[in-house]
Amino acid sequence: MSDLQDKALEMGAENGPKELDNAQPPPPPSDPAGEKVPGMDLPRGWIVVLACFFNLMFSIGATTTFGIYLQEYELVEFPNTTSSQLSWIGTLQGAMMCFFGIFVGILCEHVDTRILSAFGSLMTGLALIVASFCNTPWKLLLTQGLFYGFGGSFLYTTGLTLAPQWFNKYRAIATGIVIAGSGLGGLWLSFAVNSMIQNLSRQWALRITGLLTIAVCGALSPLMVLRVKPKKRKNIADFSVIRDKRFILLFFSALLGLSGFYMPFFFMPTYTVITFKMSEVWGTNVSSIMNGSSVVGRIAMGLLGDKIGALNTLIMATLASCISILVLWLPFRDFGTLIAAAVVFGFSSGAIVSLIPVVTANTFGVTRLPSIMGFIMLGYTIGALISSPPGGAILDKYGHGTNFTGLIVYGGVFLALATVVNVILRIVISRKLWIKV
Repeated sequence: MSDLQDKALEMGAENGPKELDNAQPPPPPSDPAGEKVPGMDLPRGWIVVLACFFNLMFSIGATTTFGIYLQEYELVEFPNTTSSQLSWIGTLQGAMMCFFGIFVGILCEHVDTRILSAFGSLMTGLALIVASFCNTPWKLLLTQGLFYGFGGSFLYTTGLTLAPQWFNKYRAIATGIVIAGSGLGGLWLSFAVNSMIQNLSRQWALRITGLLTIAVCGALSPLMVLRVKPKKRKNIADFSVIRDKRFILLFFSALLGLSGFYMPFFFMPTYTVITFKMSEVWGTNVSSIMNGSSVVGRIAMGLLGDKIGALNTLIMATLASCISILVLWLPFRDFGTLIAAAVVFGFSSGAIVSLIPVVTANTFGVTRLPSIMGFIMLGYTIGALISSPPGGAILDKYGHGTNFTGLIVYGGVFLALATVVNVILRIVISRKLWIKV
């Protein structure tokens, strides 16, 4: 990207959302190194979107299917191990993906992103293959949890930060399509993993998924091209942003949003089996419904974000997610309402992940996006750590493994707080109600 384009976007962010919306990027000149930089909103950008789509499918998308593994671990392999202990496996997947993403975001400004993506493909796949030979919770914690999170951070961070650089007019929808890869991955992987567990074994489910990750993401790694290289600076990362109150609000929006994001994906399948005395297949179906609606929702939220503004859309999405948990899931005990909650949550919750990078790019410009998103990954990390394990502990201690009320309230409160933080951020950026932000 040209410095002129980035500066126009950053000036727009400083002068207000109206100026940002009306900014027209000039033709792309050369970057400081003398290399010609591709323009925005061109077909080449959609090729990058395709590669990012599959990176998200086999990283964050695969983590949303952990509820299927958790169901298997709780009910079959490790019935004497608490939900809180077992949920740490899935929690470490997301938490370590975000934690190591802090450093991967910085690496994206110094190392070829194609190499980073290829390395992540190999590490992520190997983690699942090694986990297939583990038969105790602590070994799975290290492999399916920690090791997988490390490898997935390379896929997740590159996939999340490259696409917004290639677009101005279609930034939100492009990011939404990328994030939809995680929803589509969660959809088909839920069925595939459950089928492999039932017909082959949990071990072979992990091995086959690992091999697919290496093959697909590895093959697409050459397409993971950074559009513009940031200017060289003395510091390894730009720490000045942490003093900006807009960044602080974005950080807590990510933290609180992700705290409420994972619990329905992890616990709703088991809730279905225990509360309604249904087979494990129905737990898989509920997980698939959430992931299926999230595919539609993430694209729809991207389209809406391009029309009315990414932050405006994020506010509506977190509010809808909160309502699905506290108004639909919490007070009712019938299967039909649970399905409604799964659909609404799946449709709206994807924006928690997909629109944060767009809001960040619109606020601070695209040049610094990888490193700034690296810092926001720290918020995601903390959010993941205070999400499912404490929720599982609440289920074990106060719900005795069968009453999910405390867990549901715990997750819903985080989403309510995330909505409040997003509203405050909206006021800080602009107090004008009917404008695109």
